[in-house]
Formats: sequence, C-alpha cells, structure tokens
Amino acid sequence: MYVYRHKFRVRYPETDRMGIVYHSNYIIWFDIGRTEFLRSLGYTYRELEEQGIWLPIIQVGCKYKSPARYDDEITIHTYIEELGRVKVKFGYKIYRGDELLAEGFSLQGITNDKLKPIALDKHNPEVYNKLLECTDRQ
Repeated sequence: MYVYRHKFRVRYPETDRMGIVYHSNYIIWFDIGRTEFLRSLGYTYRELEEQGIWLPIIQVGCKYKSPARYDDEITIHTYIEELGRVKVKFGYKIYRGDELLAEGFSLQGITNDKLKPIALDKHNPEVYNKLLECTDRQ
C-alpha cells in the first residue's frame, strides 16, 4: 500500500486558547494530506475536475488520541483504504514524531460536476488504475 507523508508545522491560528490545535483543523489537515497524496501521483484537484472527476465528501471521521500544539512538527500519512468504481475512502494518521495524535478517514464519491456518480474505471481508466496501484488490491 502506498502511503504519502506530508510534513508541516502547526501554525498559531490553528490553536485554541489553551494552545492546543482546535479539533476541526484535523479535518482540514486530512484535506491537505489528500490533496498532496493526489499531487504525488501526478494529479491536482484542478486537473481532475477539468477531466470531469469530482470527489465530494460523503462522510468524514476522526479519532483524537493526543493533542498537537503550536509549532509542533506534524506528519500526515495519507493512503487509500478502499477504492470502488464510484467511491474512494482515504485513511489518515497524524503524527508528531513517532507519536500518533489522530487517525481518521474521508469517504469521497466519484462524480461529475453535477454531482452524479460516475464509474471511474470507465470514465478515466488511467486515473482509476493509478489509484488502484496505491491499494493492497492491485
């Protein structure tokens, strides 16, 4: 399974009054991980949309284990948990060094610009096969 790792530092505006990263920022970080995961495969969201492939979120979840704080160096591990013809489920693990801070997922539909499901393997076999290579199913 292919896992993309993206590093960054926690910025001050991402923290609450206690100096702890506010919980909703983890979902934003998932988005960053997913965007950079796709970019690492040679696709930007813009290019996918230009090819008629949209990835709207259907469901998202996060389990918090330990807080991140201002200026921590964070690494987001992003991978594909499941790939179907009309859905893709991304998994995420957020680390500070070796310490797992949070883990979660996002389930994306694969649609056209009208949010109608499309079968990615038929619509764009190249993108589908590239994503399939990132899974354990190959």
